[in-house]
Amino acid sequence: MVDLISLDYVIIALYFLIVFGIAAWATFKEKVNSSSSDYFLGGKNVGWFVIGASLFASNIGSEHLVGLAGSGASSGVAVGQFEILAGFMLLLLGWVFVPFYVRSGVFTMPEFLEKRYSSGARTYLTWMSIAAYILTKISVTIAAGAIVFTAIGVSFWTGALIIVVATGVYTIFGGLKAVLYTDMIQMFVLIGGSIAVTVFGLQALGGWGELQATVGEGYFDMWQPMNHPDFPWTGILFGAPILGIWYWCTDQYIVQRVLSARNIEQARKGTIFGGFLKMLPLFLFVVPGIIAYALSQKGLLELESNDQSLIVMVKAMVPAGLRGLVIAGLLAALMSSLSSVFNSCSTIFTIDVYKRWKPETSERKLVVVGQIATVIMVGIGLLWIPFMQNVSDQLFVYLQSVQGYISPPIAAVFLLGIFFKRLNAQGAMASLMTGLVLGGARFILELNKKDLSGFLFDYADINFLHFAIFLFVICSAVLVIVSLMTPAPAAEKTDGITYERGVQTKSGKKKLDTLLTIVLIAIIAALWIYFS
Repeated sequence: MVDLISLDYVIIALYFLIVFGIAAWATFKEKVNSSSSDYFLGGKNVGWFVIGASLFASNIGSEHLVGLAGSGASSGVAVGQFEILAGFMLLLLGWVFVPFYVRSGVFTMPEFLEKRYSSGARTYLTWMSIAAYILTKISVTIAAGAIVFTAIGVSFWTGALIIVVATGVYTIFGGLKAVLYTDMIQMFVLIGGSIAVTVFGLQALGGWGELQATVGEGYFDMWQPMNHPDFPWTGILFGAPILGIWYWCTDQYIVQRVLSARNIEQARKGTIFGGFLKMLPLFLFVVPGIIAYALSQKGLLELESNDQSLIVMVKAMVPAGLRGLVIAGLLAALMSSLSSVFNSCSTIFTIDVYKRWKPETSERKLVVVGQIATVIMVGIGLLWIPFMQNVSDQLFVYLQSVQGYISPPIAAVFLLGIFFKRLNAQGAMASLMTGLVLGGARFILELNKKDLSGFLFDYADINFLHFAIFLFVICSAVLVIVSLMTPAPAAEKTDGITYERGVQTKSGKKKLDTLLTIVLIAIIAALWIYFS
């Protein structure tokens, strides 16, 4: 358990006060409940800094922090590849996808699929997204939050209850605007707490040089061999970008932030800023795990399991009085993730389920439906708590891996759909169904892998990044072939939302954005070279 003094509790209390103060300001000053656009998309007048900060804070959950530190302790910087690649994915979001999303005027990603393909594609993505959010994001985030509270002496039940209710309150009343502005504050807290852990850990060890000497060169190599069980270089180079396109460029959880931008230029700048921020987790979240491993090797730290790296570091290395800042950072990570998933899930339910059922619904009533949907999400989160205490950690790993199996077909229909005008609804549905069958089969077989042999075992055992490549290629082929064998789509399905028509940014000046993009790519290249 992490021992806290009065100053630590003051810092944690101050964090909660600031978050609720910002949320209240966003709710009342911005009049977020006046229309569905105000409630779900922050009035579409949000600037680049808030967007970029929210992209970063929403992405970094407590399970993310614990997992990155744990993987850093286990196998070094290789896990940081996903963070580095996110920089590329955010550039892709800003330069390639954003113009089409903003110009189309959609609220949700399923709505965009209907504009490009059909109502069937929209229905598929709607229910797939809701199921994935409930089964993976909500459950895992609440579990991680409860673990953080357990570390400071609060029971699992009480900790989970505090997190769900506290986050639910400001999300229900403040909508996306409250989520965005609290995310911005949480970004600073998150980065500040992580810097404290890294600095104190390095000081205790004796500096960067001592860290490298203690753990060896292998821990600082991002490029692992093709047979590496977790991070083969082939999977990182060709498979991880497929998952990245789905997560960063097509998932409502992330894209809702750029949909709130006041124009295309602000959305693009926000994604570039988010890309720069994504260079930090390697040093602030992965490296502390490596430091914890090095300290344990020198007998300065006792590490029972690698996933305990972060909490043990906080307890042993961060002085009392600053531990409150680190705990606040952990709480910021999970609250920003949870508020984002509550808001995104309620947006999809309201726009893609309720509004399609009752299209004549007034703007005010849509806001109320969104608030009720958020309350239901909070209720589902609370119902998950007793179930989670009886679920094995391994099942959570499997549930997370589901995302790797559902993402390739979604990435294919979005990415290829923007570039190729000839692709149609029949091809999209065939591709999505193919992905569902092959990905579902993989999930079921993986759960029963110990009883399998031969081809079925090989199918269940292939590295999930390599499987993503296989599934993306198959689904892309099905999408193209079926589309070419059936009639071409109507003009309204392609005009303005495919590259053949060209989409120009009216907001004009791109020179600074282009320069910053080049700088970010150079930083990514430098990191790849240094950690190799």
